[in-house]
Amino acid sequence: MFNIHSLNCPRTFSEAISRFRANLAYFRMNYAIIVLLILFLSLLWHPISLVVLIIMMALWLFLYFLRDEPLAIFNRTIDDRVVLVVLGVLTFVFLLLTDATSNILVSVMIGAVVVLVHASLRRTDDLYDEESTGLVSGPSSSS
Repeated sequence: MFNIHSLNCPRTFSEAISRFRANLAYFRMNYAIIVLLILFLSLLWHPISLVVLIIMMALWLFLYFLRDEPLAIFNRTIDDRVVLVVLGVLTFVFLLLTDATSNILVSVMIGAVVVLVHASLRRTDDLYDEESTGLVSGPSSSS
């Protein structure tokens, strides 16, 4: 993610969009951490908002970052992208209820700009896909 040699300007707008989509899918967890860190830093002088954010970060840890298996509710598997969007919206809404609206909006916009710039400038030709190289194996059936 932080390889400086992998950053360069895309030649066309369609190449930038293609990079953005590929990098957003590949670095989605890293981008969530970066946005949450920027949000945390912006709320250091708002203790109630910070408490709400810490509670929501605990939910992020258990429901998104530290899970090894897909989330299942009522025997239905929930996709990681759905968990990401729902946690993001809930975090945003709960923080807006703490009257730190300007800090939250500015920090989310800064985080979005950081993600947009990185995802557009980062080349995708050297991304490592464990599944296509065979390092991650699915469940084996040895019956």
